[in-house]
Amino acid sequence: MSDTDETDVLRELASLPTIASPRVSPDGETVALYYDVTGRNELHLLNPADGSFEQLSDGDVPRSVRAGFEWDPSGDRLFYHRDEGGDEQHDVWAMSLDGESEPVVEMDGQIRLHDVGENGETLLLGSSRDGQMNLYRHDVSTAETTKLTDYERAVAAGELSPDGDRIAYTTNETDAYENSDVYVADGDGSNAVNLEIGDVGAEVAPADWGPDGDRLLVVDNTTDLGRAGIVDLADGVEDATVAWFGEGEFEESPSHFLEGGDRFVVSRTRGAVTVPIVYDADTGESEELDFPAGVASVTEGRLADDRLLAYRTTSSRRPELVAYDLATDDAETVFDAEYGPFDPDDFVEPETVSFVSDGVPETPARAVDHDPYEEFEIEGLLFDSGRRPSPLVVNPHGGPRHHDMRRFSYRVQFLLSRGYSVLQVNYRGSTGRGREFVEELYDDWGGAEQGDVATGAEHVLDEYDWLDEDRVAVYGGSYGGYSANWQMVQYPDLYAAGIAWVGVSDLFDMYENTMPHFRTELMVKNLGEPDENEATYRERSPVNYVENVDAPLLIVHGVNDPRVPVSQARILRDALDEAGFEEGDDYEYEELGEEGHGSGDIDQKIRSLELLDDFLDRRIGAERTAVASLDD
Repeated sequence: MSDTDETDVLRELASLPTIASPRVSPDGETVALYYDVTGRNELHLLNPADGSFEQLSDGDVPRSVRAGFEWDPSGDRLFYHRDEGGDEQHDVWAMSLDGESEPVVEMDGQIRLHDVGENGETLLLGSSRDGQMNLYRHDVSTAETTKLTDYERAVAAGELSPDGDRIAYTTNETDAYENSDVYVADGDGSNAVNLEIGDVGAEVAPADWGPDGDRLLVVDNTTDLGRAGIVDLADGVEDATVAWFGEGEFEESPSHFLEGGDRFVVSRTRGAVTVPIVYDADTGESEELDFPAGVASVTEGRLADDRLLAYRTTSSRRPELVAYDLATDDAETVFDAEYGPFDPDDFVEPETVSFVSDGVPETPARAVDHDPYEEFEIEGLLFDSGRRPSPLVVNPHGGPRHHDMRRFSYRVQFLLSRGYSVLQVNYRGSTGRGREFVEELYDDWGGAEQGDVATGAEHVLDEYDWLDEDRVAVYGGSYGGYSANWQMVQYPDLYAAGIAWVGVSDLFDMYENTMPHFRTELMVKNLGEPDENEATYRERSPVNYVENVDAPLLIVHGVNDPRVPVSQARILRDALDEAGFEEGDDYEYEELGEEGHGSGDIDQKIRSLELLDDFLDRRIGAERTAVASLDD
């Protein structure tokens, strides 16, 4: 670790380059990946045999990685996405391995590349060109794009069969809004058949076609916890059968078949840890890959030496790539994480905390009163800054279909370096514990899940006397920003400050102005139609209770955000003004240009940390830890 006291930890942490979306080339000789070592997200090529590395793109790719890329089966080029200033309204381009690029598909609305045919001439796309997200087929040689599906509900998880003659996807045509089914159709979208392999109300989706095109790997949560299955289509779609895998002890999500199709990979979730599992498709026997307690995943394809490429990270170890030998369980690092002046030992691993919550904390509810809900044991992660006494930052996750895991976060480690301890709560509605736990949040945004967050804060303040109950802040982004807004109006007695980053404030406006597939698959799926559930939309909108805000609030939003539109921040700001709050004194407001739903460039990361650091320092303050000055 550097002995230079002047080193700026904020800039050093935000500037640590990060890898994303690694993809093995068809011949296994090269790994393409996103990497922001230049300060901007760019495509790079890695030779895993000798570690050599080269930059491929030059400002052509999205600043923020919201969609990945795919190799052309020839291995001569990559199909990737472009956007404008983080707006996620992607077009598809192709880039040769000498860095030359050209447009392939340009349409209105958002485009997401799902799959590339084995001949390299067929692209399967999702697009909201006509309103709702549906599937399209693009012929590269003729530049013709054909619409394949036309559903009222969003179509997702498109998969193209190896010969290109069939497609698989998920959508919902039932009256059960939470439902999703797997469909298989001809390559032109005709003769679509619902495989009907899950109960109505459950969620089923395709993950990968087997190499022979007769088997389809799927995920299903009919039995509550997610499980993997293989659908046998050898006797035709109408006579398809399915074999299920696993013992139902953990949530599992399948990823892809390994080469040859005799084995496949799933991700298994155990609390805040995710580990890859390899199943034998014939016997059902499984092998857990040997990784540290954190988050690990295996990419599609194999390296030239027949090893798998895996991504791994923990709360204190930054993301790196390893070559994994299934025969010996040996893992060799092929791309090391960059640590700059830091050492992994400088970073903090969390303690797992658990507590019982009925969704109603002891802290008085100032916006909406609730009767006790069903009790759940809720888990969270507590990061100790080492400062005594320590202020606490409560950091609810976004999604809300998500959960906090033991993976590296430069934001969390930065807060720790400044002396703030951090609590993350996997409230009811979080993933990793099955469908029923997720559905606890349906029709109840701003209800029991927010009680879980507040109860978690109360729990750690009671159990750890080194936490300063007078210096507690809530900070979150996206749905976490909604949580920050709601915590500030529902439980103002608990907090001395709040930060809402790209946060939701008005549910009616969110419904009207988010992307079409977010409107149906997030807003309506979770809360119903606003004209049918007007009372819920009104009651659970934080903007309607701004008079309850009793501590400084920082509002930050990207102007190009298509998920949570910037109108959400402006509506909240205007409501605060109308309620008599003074900007600068009672609340602070920042709009970020050239930015969508989060920060992408390193300069944007630095700017976001500077805003966070300055606000917290002025509003609740903390003594910086040794890491903050990089002392030996």
